Amino acid sequence: MTSSRCPAVVAALAIVTGAWAGLVAIPTSAQAPTARLPMPLEPFGDANEAVYPAFEGWGESKDGTSYLIVLGYKNRNRRQTVEVPIGPHNRIEPDGPDYGQPTVFEPGRQTSVFALEVPKDFGTRKLTWTLVANGQPAVVTFYLHPEYRLSFYKEESNGNEPPQMRFGPNEPMMSGPHAGFAQTLTATVGQPLPLALWASDAPPTEKNWESIVSAQNRPKPPAVRRDQIAIVNGQVMGAGNAARGAGAATARPPDITVIWKKMRGPGRVTVTPPRVPLVTQGHRDTVVEASATATFSAPGEYVLRAQPIEHDDGFDGLCCVSFANVKVIVK
Repeated sequence: MTSSRCPAVVAALAIVTGAWAGLVAIPTSAQAPTARLPMPLEPFGDANEAVYPAFEGWGESKDGTSYLIVLGYKNRNRRQTVEVPIGPHNRIEPDGPDYGQPTVFEPGRQTSVFALEVPKDFGTRKLTWTLVANGQPAVVTFYLHPEYRLSFYKEESNGNEPPQMRFGPNEPMMSGPHAGFAQTLTATVGQPLPLALWASDAPPTEKNWESIVSAQNRPKPPAVRRDQIAIVNGQVMGAGNAARGAGAATARPPDITVIWKKMRGPGRVTVTPPRVPLVTQGHRDTVVEASATATFSAPGEYVLRAQPIEHDDGFDGLCCVSFANVKVIVK
């Protein structure tokens, strides 16, 4: 279901805006660029700008046994994707530096990028994320602040819920933010690695998840055509024509777009197609497979982020978002 800009989301965004006040710019040396917080309306630069970590909020995990803290960032470079390896320039403390944060920072404001899990007795303890990009450090401190508490799995004002996803017919069902790795794959340099997940924009039943068929997805045109296959009310048909029957030839815009992005890794990752449009028409019993491939330019350990978004504008607010990470060992 498509999220609406409801008052609760607006309020949450207002809270997140306040998180920027906690950022601290730290000068490193006389030779380094001057580290400073930009003016509120200052335009972005093309390159050599800072990247600021952002505390989005926290909430209870799906099973209620722990809390998830969700973070993102703001890359003030319009054109420059910044890569900062885990270490002194990309660290979360104490007990870090590695809490699963990204090492790849794309231009612009990227919300709800990763989640870290803390126990229910975490209390008032605080964590600090330090990023040094283009010689300009920035820091955000975050904790279980009551005013930053979020509902990850249902928007109370309109009943919206995050997309559901699964990485295989027998894999666990997932929704909302996910800490850790949902899957570990192996690949070979230069050879396409199949990527697949199954998604729905409404909570399906277990019975519906047991009957899943592949979809042949096309990166162009953006609208999903009738050669994409799904199951609708137990009947196999073209997902783009579920409402009109398998013989209809008209296309319709996607209800969900599945996006794969590189979070970490030593080389380039080419995902084809980078955005996989799916049509479910909002039916809880329509489940469609999003197929893509990833090709890696160098050996090593990579992390890919999978996210089904409910509308193709790149922003789903702070509820209701689903994402998960996949580890890939490339030889």
